[in-house]
Amino acid sequence: MTPPHLLTRYRTVIVEGHEGTRRDDLVADLAHLGFLVRRMPTTPHHLDPTRPYRELLSAPGRLAVDGSIIRELVYGPLRRGRSRVTWIQALDFAEAVAERDGVMLHLTASLPAARARQHGEEAVDAAAAYVRVFVTLAQYVPVVTLDVGEPANPIRAHPAQEYQLW
Repeated sequence: MTPPHLLTRYRTVIVEGHEGTRRDDLVADLAHLGFLVRRMPTTPHHLDPTRPYRELLSAPGRLAVDGSIIRELVYGPLRRGRSRVTWIQALDFAEAVAERDGVMLHLTASLPAARARQHGEEAVDAAAAYVRVFVTLAQYVPVVTLDVGEPANPIRAHPAQEYQLW
């Protein structure tokens, strides 16, 4: 059983992970499983960052969203010193995903130490920030971590790293 098939028990899948994680194959698999796939812009809505997500989550059917406001919680503080998304908005988003029978999919990529150094300090900081964010969000919505590895390596699920706390 491949990891995308594990996700069929959910009606909503939010795909998120640090920049550079391979996701195209996973998103294509979700589309083949009947999920309507939406890719979100990298910058949030200027007035209300959660508005596009509320609109998407109100639609019927199975939905997979590639990218979310979680990216802003991670990269905003790293690049601008602050996030344009508040924790209240992020927690409301997580609750809305959970109410829609959803899961947040935390994508990671195992890199050898030499390659990790090439990606710089921001990549290391972002990976740690994603873990902190998803541990917090797991109090409101199921979170599953998938290691999408390098292009030659298969996707591996890490059930022991599920952050679901409820």
